[in-house]
Amino acid sequence: MASERVESLIAKLEKGGLKTQEILGSLAGDEWRRIIYDGPPAWNVRDLLAHLVSAEPRLLQIAQDVAAGGPGASPGFDLDAFNAEERKRLRDTSPEELLSALAETRQVTLDWVRTLEDSQLDRRGRHPALGEVTLEVMITAIYGHQLLHMRDLKSKFP
Repeated sequence: MASERVESLIAKLEKGGLKTQEILGSLAGDEWRRIIYDGPPAWNVRDLLAHLVSAEPRLLQIAQDVAAGGPGASPGFDLDAFNAEERKRLRDTSPEELLSALAETRQVTLDWVRTLEDSQLDRRGRHPALGEVTLEVMITAIYGHQLLHMRDLKSKFP
């Protein structure tokens, strides 16, 4: 049975994943082309969804490294370069395919978090944006990352 700390992380991730799917799943047609971030480069809603799809597996990989006793993200990890490469890689993927991939990715994250012990949550490693933090903070940041972007998206859809 998972600890209270692990259960709390699972609850956040589940709630955030459902809310993100609800918000993005309600969009259609031209709404996917609405600009969310001016850039450069500018990101529309579909670009943002692609970003979420690519970011979570990479953040999960970093978290898994820390859980296993590793250092986390490399000191030279370039978020902007990563985002640019992933944007190119996913440019021809439809919103429907991306929404499905996002749900699958979140499920993989949840399945892994369920395996964690409290002692692992206290391990420290390098997060690409936050610097050196605990694994618990890294996992919370996965939840917070989507939440931040959903807040930005909702501000463009009054």
